[in-house]
Amino acid sequence: MKRFEGKTVVVTGSGSGIGEATAKRFHEEGARVVLNGRTREKLERVAKTLGDERVRIVQGDVANRDDAERLVKESMDFGGLDVLVNNAGIGVMGSMEDVEPEDFDSVIRINLTGTYNCTRAAWSALKERRGCVVNVSSVSGIGGDWGAFAYNASKGGVTNMTRALALDFDGSGVRVNAVAPSFTKTEMGAGIQENEELLEAMRTRIPIGRGAEPEEVASAIAFLASEDARFVNGVILPVDGGLSASNGQPKLG
Repeated sequence: MKRFEGKTVVVTGSGSGIGEATAKRFHEEGARVVLNGRTREKLERVAKTLGDERVRIVQGDVANRDDAERLVKESMDFGGLDVLVNNAGIGVMGSMEDVEPEDFDSVIRINLTGTYNCTRAAWSALKERRGCVVNVSSVSGIGGDWGAFAYNASKGGVTNMTRALALDFDGSGVRVNAVAPSFTKTEMGAGIQENEELLEAMRTRIPIGRGAEPEEVASAIAFLASEDARFVNGVILPVDGGLSASNGQPKLG
């Protein structure tokens, strides 16, 4: 499919994981892709795999408002702005007693404020092109986890911001949706992948019996950004292998 020919797509946090897979998916479908992240070496590696003129790197930290505004400006210079994928994020684990205030501030600034900064900077451009926003939330933004209150708080904010922005773009032709992945095989999930006990617990809880591949989340993001989803707005789409189908009670028998 070439659903995004002639369109420009910005993917934050595109140096690895879901962001990298998403950038590749949009590029495969014909888009000009703007890669964004804090580490230039990672972005250059991804750009090299894409390998043509339909790629631009804009290094920066979405938690910094100036960097977010520069990202949008350079994207406009590259060919406009049709799709914004707010993917940049970090994980901070620990209880209220364990997480230091500066670590709490960091996860909120990158995951939640970064989503706000980029969307605010892109607001006018998206309305002009009748574009769309796809936020990367999490199942942790729908329900709570043990030992992850800071991450839960940030992703819960992304989830409800998505709904509110879908209302605020009323009548503009701009759609705002989000994906909510469960455990995905990325750098952020390395701690689970390296712990067989945790990995088995995840397999037990997820009906499909495994974690998601980044490309599977990218497919859902591309769908939400496409004309196939033109009447889908304000939706938080679980990409969780059936995890959210459960009411939480244990498997019997």
